[in-house]
Amino acid sequence: MHQPSGSASPEQPPVTPDAVRGSWVEKMPLAWQPLLRLSRLDRPIGTWLLLLPCWWSASLASAAIGEGFPDITLLLLFGLGAIAMRGAGCTYNDIVDRDIDAKVARTRSRPLPSGQVSLGQAWAWLFMQCLIGLAVLLMLNPVAQIVALGSVVLVAGYPFMKRITWWPQAWLGLTFNWGALVGWSAVTGDWPAVPALLMYAAGLFWTLGYDTIYAFQDMEDDALVGVRSSARRLGSRGRAGVSVFYMLTSVLLLACLYTAGSEKTWLLLPALVHMVWQVRTLRPEDSPLCLRLFRSNRDCGLLIWGACLFAF
Repeated sequence: MHQPSGSASPEQPPVTPDAVRGSWVEKMPLAWQPLLRLSRLDRPIGTWLLLLPCWWSASLASAAIGEGFPDITLLLLFGLGAIAMRGAGCTYNDIVDRDIDAKVARTRSRPLPSGQVSLGQAWAWLFMQCLIGLAVLLMLNPVAQIVALGSVVLVAGYPFMKRITWWPQAWLGLTFNWGALVGWSAVTGDWPAVPALLMYAAGLFWTLGYDTIYAFQDMEDDALVGVRSSARRLGSRGRAGVSVFYMLTSVLLLACLYTAGSEKTWLLLPALVHMVWQVRTLRPEDSPLCLRLFRSNRDCGLLIWGACLFAF
């Protein structure tokens, strides 16, 4: 493992400013920590945001076909898959973006640009995580396997989107919410139905909202290195943009439960209130606040999951 660059103490590798302090990663052997950070395992919010659409869909499908609560084994499989594939996605993203990350204040201390991990080690770590994801995939039914494989192109293309479009957050939404389609097929053994498609669309706009909030932190550095984002594109209209994204999320979630046959769409009210709270609290120029609001979407997603669990 390469020695860390910079002035950080030899006892503790440098970490990014948005890392969760005191996480379990810091208690692991020092030689392991850069690889674990490469997978963002010290920042579980991304795993939650990838996992929750899978749980939403699996839970709503189970309820809609009269099976009640979803199979706990399936939920755990999705959890393991989310950890592995989010880690693989972050590793791949950092491999592609290592030169850009070295120029951005918030990301220059990541394991690759800071020299804690070599490029060869990163590729090997990526391969190991993909093997875990493959093992999970093979435990799903054939239709769910085919649906899941459809996300590969989206995952591969995501790191390049910030170079060619002002809306890389939309591409992330297409990628991160693919589990809404997989979850439905994993439960029903059939292709995603209308409720799953509406849930996928809702997840897309949810991601546009929360990842725009996240991107507010990097606007100045992104402008310097030429990286595009929805935050930069919206500019002074950022708060209004997030409001529209969350409004569309709310409408699509309501339509999702309604088309699934639920008469309890009101169960979504706590999640909708949470999104309103985010918009009213948001100050794009306040980076620490933006990070807190971004992370709060785990709770918002759990509230949506609760509505799916008890929709019937």
